[in-house]
Amino acid sequence: MFHKTTESDSLYNDLELKSTRELLEGINTEDQKVPQIISGILPDIEAVVEQTVVRLRDGGRLFYLGAGTSGRLGIVDASECPPTFGVPHEMVIGLIAGGDQAIRKAVEFAEDDRNQGWKDLQDFQVDAKDMVIGIAASGTTPYVIGALEQCNANNIGTGCITCNAESPLAKTAQYPIVAVVGPEFVTGSSRMKAGTAQKLILNMITTATMIRLGRVKGNKMVDMQLSNDKLVERGTRMIVEATGLPESEAREQLLKHQSVRDALQAINDGK
Repeated sequence: MFHKTTESDSLYNDLELKSTRELLEGINTEDQKVPQIISGILPDIEAVVEQTVVRLRDGGRLFYLGAGTSGRLGIVDASECPPTFGVPHEMVIGLIAGGDQAIRKAVEFAEDDRNQGWKDLQDFQVDAKDMVIGIAASGTTPYVIGALEQCNANNIGTGCITCNAESPLAKTAQYPIVAVVGPEFVTGSSRMKAGTAQKLILNMITTATMIRLGRVKGNKMVDMQLSNDKLVERGTRMIVEATGLPESEAREQLLKHQSVRDALQAINDGK
């Protein structure tokens, strides 16, 4: 059995005897290690992004597949793509072992079913145009590994995000991302540094992919959904900055066209 650094003993001891400040300083010290580790694996993240961009441009989809914290993080990232980038909800899909009920409450032993991940993907008619990224801090989750094995057998692109070197998941994925963050502050609590690493990597994957797909103009979210007053105000400011229109006219154009991109195009076209 390979060594799981995510299960290694914490570098800190007698936590119950420490003050609140000491606990926070320890957690913060460990957290600061995560971005440095990620900076060393950017080529692996780049490879996943490039594969994802190719597939999405060809009409494919991006699937995240995980259990527990990993599954929840994938669902969060997927669910934020439509409002942020204006893409269809079916373009980026997050799946979690145990189904949607597991988002809020753990479903016992759901992650141990080696066949269920593939079954869950088949509900979406997953095919060779798609990219499937398995997320598992341990790199040993049967739900995720079994799904990626079936994807490989069916010519579906596979990547993974894990925090243990030489893990079964990393060996299964065609494009593995391995962020070895080391022991957690609380031994084995992979919702901490491992979870932070996964979140940072997920941010990178979808943000870089969407920019490559033309969903950002300059540095602005021109395709964001106008789902609340804050975003309407942000969109109005974008149009004012880009065109010099008075705020009232910019807001009117935004509400008329329902996206910054379309409003700017209409203004430029003199409509």
